Parts: sequence; structure tokens; C-alpha cells
Amino acid sequence: MRDSYPQSLNILLKESNLESNTLQTIQQRAQALIKLNNTVISLLPIELKAWCRVANYRQHILILEVTNASRKVRLNYELPTLLSTLRHTILPSLSSINIMINPSLSSKNCLSFQQIAIKPSKQIISQLSKESAKTIRNLAKRSPKKLKGKLERLAALAGENTKATSNKD
Repeated sequence: MRDSYPQSLNILLKESNLESNTLQTIQQRAQALIKLNNTVISLLPIELKAWCRVANYRQHILILEVTNASRKVRLNYELPTLLSTLRHTILPSLSSINIMINPSLSSKNCLSFQQIAIKPSKQIISQLSKESAKTIRNLAKRSPKKLKGKLERLAALAGENTKATSNKD
């Protein structure tokens, strides 16, 4: 325990030649944590996938990091199922899961959440009919200047949607 202070890479490389291969042990542990992280992320609901990661696994305790307190609360609801699933699949010796808040995760994962988020399919997107576009244009004529511009753009989008569908036929 007394020699548990951070060590430079040069010291680790020198020791790896003399004693056990410390660098190889570190690499194996990192790969195991990456695999464990991928497994845990696959078990989480989509709302948590980009905001959570495995920080460590030591003494049969899995340590997870989340971006903020609201994600921690959400993860606490998922904890019993996550714990039982991990025990039955890959970590039978798992005794508990600790959750820690790490705000630095949010800046790193802001783009990955957009990649994970469910996007509406083209079938779900509703299209505005020509009659509705005509009604919106009539309403725009009687509206104030700011609202008029927005309504006209909305009616123009309806025209583009109908053109796009007519070109597909």
C-alpha cells in the first residue's frame, strides 16, 4: 500500500523487464474494462448509453460514472436488473455497483448521444397537404409581419413535401 503512488511510464517499463510484465498487465486490464464497458452500455436503456461508462472493477465492485445527478437517479432505477444480468452473464462474483458523478463525461459524449438517439423514420414524418398549405397562406395574409414570414415558410415546406412525394411516384 505504501508504494501505491502514481509512477511514470519509464519506471513501469524498467520494472517490466526485471520483474513481471507490468505493462502487459495494464494492457490486459484496460482491454477487460473496455469489454465490460461495452457489455454494460449494451444493457442500459438508450437514455443512459451516452452518459454512463465503466470506471473500474475492483474487489468485486463495479464502479460506474455518470454525467450528473439526474442520470445517477435514472441509473439507480436500472441498478437491480443491471446487477442481476451482469451476475448471470459475465461477472458471477459481482457484489455491488457504485455510481459516481463525473461532469467531464458530458462534454466528451455530447455528439455520441446524438448518434445514439432515435431519429424518426420517413414514414412517421407527417406531410402537409396542398389544402392545408393554402389555408396557412390565407392565414399568413392576415397575420403580423413576424408570424406571416414563419407561416409562409411553413406553407412553402408543404409544397416541397408534396413535390418530393410526387417525384417518387
